[in-house]
Amino acid sequence: MSQAWRHILAGAVALQALCLAVPALAGGADGERLLPGVYPEAPVPLGDAGLREPYDPFFDVDWSVALRGSYSRASSGERFDTRLAPKISLEHVGTRAAVRLDADAEVTRPNSDGQISVTGLRLGLEAGYDLDRDTRLVGSGDFTVSQGVAGTPGIASNVASPARSVSGGGELGVTRRFGKLNIGLTGGLARTVYGPTMLDSGALVDNWRQNYTAYDAELRVGYQITPILEVFAVAGLGRDVFDNAPLAGPRLDATNTSLRGGVTGRWNSGLEATASTGLGLRRFDAAGLEEVTSQLYDAQIIYAPDATWRFGAGFATTLAPTGPDRAGAARISHAANASLDYKVNSWLALRAGLDWNTARFAGSPDTETGHGWRVGADYKVNAHTAVTADYDYAYAESSRNGVQDAHRVTMGVTVSR
Repeated sequence: MSQAWRHILAGAVALQALCLAVPALAGGADGERLLPGVYPEAPVPLGDAGLREPYDPFFDVDWSVALRGSYSRASSGERFDTRLAPKISLEHVGTRAAVRLDADAEVTRPNSDGQISVTGLRLGLEAGYDLDRDTRLVGSGDFTVSQGVAGTPGIASNVASPARSVSGGGELGVTRRFGKLNIGLTGGLARTVYGPTMLDSGALVDNWRQNYTAYDAELRVGYQITPILEVFAVAGLGRDVFDNAPLAGPRLDATNTSLRGGVTGRWNSGLEATASTGLGLRRFDAAGLEEVTSQLYDAQIIYAPDATWRFGAGFATTLAPTGPDRAGAARISHAANASLDYKVNSWLALRAGLDWNTARFAGSPDTETGHGWRVGADYKVNAHTAVTADYDYAYAESSRNGVQDAHRVTMGVTVSR
């Protein structure tokens, strides 16, 4: 045997011995580092899989805390606000049931007087349970506290502290499929309470007479005409009962009825659109108040061609009570919005948005209109920390307060799980 063949045979024996030894080493404590995709690890996980708990909890927990400072220059003057915005969500998805709880808040401290106030608080619950393949129970609950900031467009110039709104309620429903036909029935109860409005003079304007309880029921019938398109009809019946009559005028208790028809389309997972139109009627118990009729429109579109782009837009008409600091018997409002999100890379995300609204009040000559736009960016410092920057503009015009506008710049940092 030549020397060359001896080297080849020795190399083959050594390679065979190494192949036999690797599985044994891989079974040891340090051997797992030799397995593909285990070592070395990426310094920052691309997704959130590496941030989850090493066990299987009943709820998946996600939370974040944002600290932001904003400077605004408005018709009412300049101001600087500091905001703290915590957020938490709990989610459980099982074989038959799915439950999600969300909570977020906003605490604002203006530099002008240093008075800390809760300008936003929301608690939400969504749950569903499959009784069988075609029947599902659904339920939801919501509790919201909101308060506008003095000096912003839409708030009267003589208001030092706007009225705080507290609302809460719940819905319970059932949906059933009959082949291409699906039927859903939902019932709900909600309560809305308003606090007083404080004027610059120190006087308080009581709004408790605008407090009301709402009872609502809705029936939705849909038919899947193609795998993509569904036509549907929605009939609603509601009742608003106020705590007391206003200081001047009759009680505003009313019965609401609505009927809408529309179509929904879903193209894969990248495009979803729905549009409907109908008629809404608000009939008051008091004989001296004329019923209010309004054409109802609702449209929504979501387009996400890939993981980097997402576009959304919507238009809606609402017929509801006027709320505090407003005249008239009912508010008929139209609102439109659009948003665009672009993920440049794993570190940088950009966003932009537009909105428009207008409202008239039945039984009053008052009118309101407004629009705004915003741009912003998020830059991830690491997997848990992001720096945010936003600029937005708001414009409002009303027959009571005239023209108001505001430019605002906001910067901050967000720490998340």
